[in-house]
Amino acid sequence: MSKRNFVQDVGPKPLRSGNDTDPTKSSIVIDKNYRPSEDEPFMNVRQRAYFRSKLLKWKEDIIVETRVTLVELTAQSQQHADLADRATSETDRALELRARDRQRKLVSKIDAALARLDDGTYGYCEETGEPIGLKRLDARPIATLSLEAQERHERRERVYRED
Repeated sequence: MSKRNFVQDVGPKPLRSGNDTDPTKSSIVIDKNYRPSEDEPFMNVRQRAYFRSKLLKWKEDIIVETRVTLVELTAQSQQHADLADRATSETDRALELRARDRQRKLVSKIDAALARLDDGTYGYCEETGEPIGLKRLDARPIATLSLEAQERHERRERVYRED
């Protein structure tokens, strides 16, 4: 059985984008104190709505930070008479741009997680098809591998890096 079939067999039915009856996009209101628990079915409607909300909030925060950074970088683009001041300013600017580039990549991962929520594969390991733990997803909502699969991946990466 392929990994994709396994995920569909045990996971939730895929949700269609643009579907007006998609409860994770419209009618489900999640209490701000709600946390997914092991006592409820994995990736049920409430859990999917919770993670969608969490991902969208994270993405919005990143976008707001990026806009603020752009305004600040534009305002700070001035010439410094002192070479040390100019060097410090350029170093700060380079660090900020590097951080923004990492966040741009993070937004892509958030978008991919939202797409997985839409197609019903969110919360399932890409490698094994097994559910990713709720605690892991809560801590790292963009996770695509279970903890065990991630550890195997990192061990293989370390071995190849040492060669």
